[in-house]
Amino acid sequence: MAEHEHAESGGESRLQKTRRAFVRLMLSAVGAAYAGLIAYPIYRFLGAPARRAEGMAAVTQVTVQDGERLRANEAKMFRFGTRPAMLIHHADNTWVAFDAVCTHLGCTVQFQADKQRIHCACHGGTYDMHTGRNIGGPPPKPLKAYKVEMKDGQVVVSRA
Repeated sequence: MAEHEHAESGGESRLQKTRRAFVRLMLSAVGAAYAGLIAYPIYRFLGAPARRAEGMAAVTQVTVQDGERLRANEAKMFRFGTRPAMLIHHADNTWVAFDAVCTHLGCTVQFQADKQRIHCACHGGTYDMHTGRNIGGPPPKPLKAYKVEMKDGQVVVSRA
């Protein structure tokens, strides 16, 4: 009987057909997952500028939560639309706010009060903490500056 089953299927058993179908299914699933892994970052990259522009256009000003509590020579990170931003209260009681995204490769920058600068740890870029001007490292241009006002005891940041 085993010979008869073997002869009917053209030399291949039902178990072998099932295994072969399973392997084909798995290879197809792995191929689809791999294609998705490649396509998704491309989709995110191509869609990101439009999404960022939409997010930035929708927001014209932000009230920084607890910004008025910021002591002299301290900074606070906040969101301006879809982007991280930084509010700095200087020792001379002036306030500035900048986009907190490095102009080199898009890393988030940090305020370093002890070194009197804004620093990007990714590639060593530095910015002037008063003007946002790029002063060292690879950043090609200054940080985007925002306008800072005190309104009703709160810090309001808007597009400059």
